[in-house]
This record gives sequence, C-alpha cells and structure tokens, in this order.
Amino acid sequence: MSRPPTATQRRVIDAADPVTGRLRGTEAQLAALVKRGLAFRHPRPPHDHFLTPAGHRIRESEPITPEEPSAPATGGVFAARIGGEEDAQGPGPARLREVRGAWQGLLELRRMTNPDGATDRPCGWERTHLVQAAALALEAAGHPPAGRDPEEGYRVRATAQPEAVAVRDPDGARLRACAATLEEAGWQVGEHTEPRTRARYLLASPRRT
Repeated sequence: MSRPPTATQRRVIDAADPVTGRLRGTEAQLAALVKRGLAFRHPRPPHDHFLTPAGHRIRESEPITPEEPSAPATGGVFAARIGGEEDAQGPGPARLREVRGAWQGLLELRRMTNPDGATDRPCGWERTHLVQAAALALEAAGHPPAGRDPEEGYRVRATAQPEAVAVRDPDGARLRACAATLEEAGWQVGEHTEPRTRARYLLASPRRT
C-alpha cells in the first residue's frame, strides 16, 4: 500500500475546487502531488493542476489526522453559472479564463476516468453533479445565464427524474442553441412543453455510449 499524503499535501488536496478538482499550492507542493499520481498538470496554458481520480478518492476519504484543520481555499471556489444567481461574477476576462480552465479540466477528467478514455461523453463525476456539469457545458460554450431577470438567459435545475436536468430559457432560439451545445457535449436532450404554462424546456441526461 502506498504511503498516505503528508499533512501539507492533504491540506492542498482538501482545498481543491470541489467542482473541477483544480489545485492551488506552491510549485513544490503541486509537483510532489504529480509525482505521487494524485494530480496532473494541464498541458494548455495557464497550466493549472488538477486532481487525478486517485486524488479525488483521497479528498473524499476521511482525513488521516482529523484534528488538524484544513487550510482554507484561496481565491474562492469555482462554480458554473446555473442561472438566477443574484451576486454572480460578470462575464469578464477573469471569469472567461476560469470557465475555460474548468471545462478543459473536465475534459481531462473524462479522458482519465472513462474506461475507453473518451472525451465526447460525460464521466462519472458529471453523473453525480448533473446541474453543475450541464451548466459548465453551457457557460463554456458562451451561452448567457439568467440573472435576476429570468428573461436574460438559461437556467439549469435538478428534476425528479434520475440523471436528468431541466434547462429553461424563454427565448426559443437560445433554448435550441443550448440543446445543440449539450448534445455536442455528450448529453441526450429532448424538448418538452410545460402543461400549465405551455413554456418550452429541455430535459438533458448524460449519454452513456
């Protein structure tokens, strides 16, 4: 059995972004995690580091030293825009870089965790984080999320159906564009009508094959 990560390494792992697994730490700390197979350095600029599947398993396990406090994450935690946020960051250059890096990290996670290394269909993480995964695909493709005004863009919400999210946008053309983006990202998409309001919406599920 390989030795557990050091307390410092564990703090870096625990502070990883819960959505993308993006890591923050010194070059030496990140290099040590890469050497142990717990992280990888993304080949594209800005060359961020992300947890590998083994790193994610460490993060989800009980800490070896639970009495030792975890270091707080720096720079905030990335979250894809699901629509309807009141205090969301605007679509400036910094946000665009964050979204691009998160999407590239997710594609790398697909490559590493799908049995055949495929990047054209969702991975296990996306199936357990449906709303965030679908929203990241939409935001990374440049679709505008709704703000306080629901007329502004898309909203992604959980549904009672297993492995399905609902995507709503009052603009029909934007809604169809969202459907095309999700299909390209490996989701099965169907368009439906609300019985009461007659509003159109999408039901999207991660494709398995």
